[in-house]
Amino acid sequence: MYTIYNDSGYHSYFNNSFIHFIGQYIDLDYSIWLWRALTPLILTFLLPMVFVLLIYLSSCFLYIYKLHRRVIYQAVSSDDINYWNVARKCVAAVWDAHAWIYHGYEVTGMEYLPKDGPALIVYYHGAIPIDMYYFVARVCLERDRLVHTVADRFLFKLPGWGIISEAMKVCPGTVQTCSNILKEENLLAISPGGVYEAQFGNNNYELLWKNRVGFAKVAIDAKAPIIPMFTENLREGFRSVGFMQRWFIKLYNKTKFPVRPVYGGFPVKFRTHLGPPIEYDPLLTPEQLQEKVALAIEDLINQHQRIPGSILHALADRFYNRKKKTK
Repeated sequence: MYTIYNDSGYHSYFNNSFIHFIGQYIDLDYSIWLWRALTPLILTFLLPMVFVLLIYLSSCFLYIYKLHRRVIYQAVSSDDINYWNVARKCVAAVWDAHAWIYHGYEVTGMEYLPKDGPALIVYYHGAIPIDMYYFVARVCLERDRLVHTVADRFLFKLPGWGIISEAMKVCPGTVQTCSNILKEENLLAISPGGVYEAQFGNNNYELLWKNRVGFAKVAIDAKAPIIPMFTENLREGFRSVGFMQRWFIKLYNKTKFPVRPVYGGFPVKFRTHLGPPIEYDPLLTPEQLQEKVALAIEDLINQHQRIPGSILHALADRFYNRKKKTK
């Protein structure tokens, strides 16, 4: 005797049989519960990879542009001297769009940035310097100027970083090379805290510069002004894990490599603040200049940052523009 099914009956029978078969080997209720419980944790650690992916997408775009630059550039200009300019503008447009959509990114104090001539931008380093990528893009688009940046040497060992550093003018940064960049009337950005500050800073936003005065020597040698920079809620966007800090510090001191895991990618409000320029003073020693710049950045932090930082409050800042703190 045959059982006849219509289309809906057949599919219902098939689905029930399949679920019954899978249920014999897998506890579906427990799997669904486990997936829902772990989803926030998985997303928290996977979101930083989005920004790594964006960096490599930028690298792929630049490789394509370099390969076909003559055809592309003939369509926009007859001058082949600065062929990277078009590529920078395209990459900057992508990063600026992401900054605006994901973080509602803003910059205050842009008037302190010179329209031409040199300036050394000294900034606080977050767990991931995503704010510097956004800032470089915004300056490229609004001021038509390129901000040269100093990066840790380990980055130059990563595949794909070479062409990004070539196009965006990223260098390891000795005192002499940085001084020459400024003497050529360029903008240059340095974070004295570097990877150490990125790895071991927290939502109290303390400067971890140790005794580094290299940036001060650069500014003195080039006779360039220093512009302090700080990005509000930077540590709420990305954070380093809070456990085993002493062990990670020991491991970092041995390897000089960022070993502490970073989590986050929260769409908090980012607002970069530039302070008044600190003009060249031949009477200041590098140590005195370092202290003066540190105080200027700490002043920006005290004015604009909620301490300790709160991820929930930083998310709320996307919708509510809180008043600046007054002394």
